[in-house]
Amino acid sequence: MAVILVNRFFHPDLSATSQFVSDLAFALAAEGRDVRVVTSRLRYEEAAAPPLPAREVVAGVQVTRIWTSRFGRAHLPGRTADYLTFYLSAAWCLWRLVRRGDVVIAKTDPPLVSVVAAAICRLRGARLVNWLQDLFPEVAQAFGIGGGGRLAYARRLAYALLAGLRDASLRMAAANVVIGHAMAARVEARGIARSTIRLIPNWADRAAVRPVAHADNPFRRMIVATQDDPFVVVYSGNLGRVHEIDTMVAAMAILAGDAEGDHAAGRRPVRWIVIGSGALTPLLQEEVARRGLDTVAFLPYQPRSALAHSLSAADAHLACLRPEFEGFVVPSKVSGAAAAGRPILFVGDPAGEIGRFVTRYGCGFAISCGDGAGLASAIRELAADPARCAAMGRRARAAFDAEFDRDTALARWRCLLDETVPERTA
Repeated sequence: MAVILVNRFFHPDLSATSQFVSDLAFALAAEGRDVRVVTSRLRYEEAAAPPLPAREVVAGVQVTRIWTSRFGRAHLPGRTADYLTFYLSAAWCLWRLVRRGDVVIAKTDPPLVSVVAAAICRLRGARLVNWLQDLFPEVAQAFGIGGGGRLAYARRLAYALLAGLRDASLRMAAANVVIGHAMAARVEARGIARSTIRLIPNWADRAAVRPVAHADNPFRRMIVATQDDPFVVVYSGNLGRVHEIDTMVAAMAILAGDAEGDHAAGRRPVRWIVIGSGALTPLLQEEVARRGLDTVAFLPYQPRSALAHSLSAADAHLACLRPEFEGFVVPSKVSGAAAAGRPILFVGDPAGEIGRFVTRYGCGFAISCGDGAGLASAIRELAADPARCAAMGRRARAAFDAEFDRDTALARWRCLLDETVPERTA
């Protein structure tokens, strides 16, 4: 019996979905399981980079990289073409790879790849496990993608058709893995049997991502070249359309305006570091430049080997999610911030999944979108009270150990796969 994972990106790509799929694939292969991956030859951040090898074996995992178009993420038509060519190539590849009794794990990048996987599994007598990182087409519907006016009716029909196809693939699955409680409720509300829904949150490696004291952190020394001991707020990861920058920018402007007074009063200045990229990153860069905010710096994605230092370089971490996407998306950056033992500043719905998490564990602040003054106030409180900041960081690490530890999550995956194919353990 083979375990075949399908996702658009895989090791050595640094995107979040790639890292989770890679972790699971390598862990299963290390146990002696027959593990295969169907992925693209692209890198998330470098669509124009030379293609990765079409076939290779990495840490015991057989990797097949299929052909797709290479338009990238900048424009919707090109992104759609990349998705469509992935579907076609993946269908052909899976048809050749999948055999009766295999388990196919389909992630949600690209969206609706579960529909392709479900069809192949039905024809080949294999079992399907869907791994839902987000819910499409609901995410697109929340964006309002598809035009308005006379196109509205056609758009509603298209959404209904896509949701129907997606739901059919969920009903055909042996299991549907979700990454949050709100997402589980959304899936069940679509008529999917509760018995097939499994909650396995996204994770971080507790050994690889750990609290590192600022005095021992070369990354901290790199980003803080001055001697004024600034309070550093880090946003690390994808900054996409489901996120929000207006509140962040408002807080940046408020705190930058207070910088002279902070210096005179002996208060710690605030510095912002944005690590990674995404659809909103150019907009944030433009706004920072327009306002002349010299307290903000931008850095590229960091390799996994550097995450302990890059995430621990923060005094606090920022995460955000537009309220209309609650239950459709769960920000995975929260697990890394918690693993680093730093307070979490969440901008979104305080009553939503991450807002409740932060409040329940007392590991940060949950601030409503649009409340830039509230975000600035929370940062001032932490900067002025190092003991409170450190205590919140310790509670964040305890919350990570309870909810986001990689070994715990991978153990849940092993149990799920053994239940899906019980004859393996007979």
